[in-house]
Amino acid sequence: MKLSLEKRDLQGKNKVDKMREEGIIPGVIYSKGEEAKMIKGQEKDLLKAFSQEGFSNIFEVEIDGESTSVLFKEVQMHHIKNSMVHFDLFEIDANEEITVSIPVVLEGRDDVRVQPSSLIQVINEIEVSCLPKYLPSEAVVNVVDMQIGDVMKIKDLDIFGDENVMIHEEDDEVVASLVAPTDVSEDEEAEEGETADAADVPTVSETEGGEEEGSEE
Repeated sequence: MKLSLEKRDLQGKNKVDKMREEGIIPGVIYSKGEEAKMIKGQEKDLLKAFSQEGFSNIFEVEIDGESTSVLFKEVQMHHIKNSMVHFDLFEIDANEEITVSIPVVLEGRDDVRVQPSSLIQVINEIEVSCLPKYLPSEAVVNVVDMQIGDVMKIKDLDIFGDENVMIHEEDDEVVASLVAPTDVSEDEEAEEGETADAADVPTVSETEGGEEEGSEE
């Protein structure tokens, strides 16, 4: 997709707040070795772009008629409303290596053959470095055939071994594990049993009281 943006001048808080009320969000675009530029864009278009691209996909923007490739660097959302407050973009140089965090996807997580089981995802994203043209949007591992006790590691990801992409995590770091589900009902029964046993044991005062009553007879 191509997102249309405009340059903006430095403005005070009141003007920026009014701009947001009109559905226009302020932002900044950063370029390596160059001064950051202040920009703005339509909130609906920015929200759509961010939902599609996230932080790991390169996409095109047009700023006052000039096209460039960018990544979302940071997005600030309102703490209550589902609205954007500010956004930062990073301009991509096709010849410069970039370092980006990409999501880890457990393919087939809803279709694991061994049931009942509990699939635990340990790592949600990994950091990679590469030229922009080699940037993967995600790192995938298929978990459908995992058995109880199995683990998937960084070296099991689909991008592991790609000579064009450097993964910053250790090869043996665990990404996901499959374990037997915890039987909550059994735990609760055990706790109830322990409580009942404790209730059957007489307290010190009860024991002493019984002895005293016996001695009086």
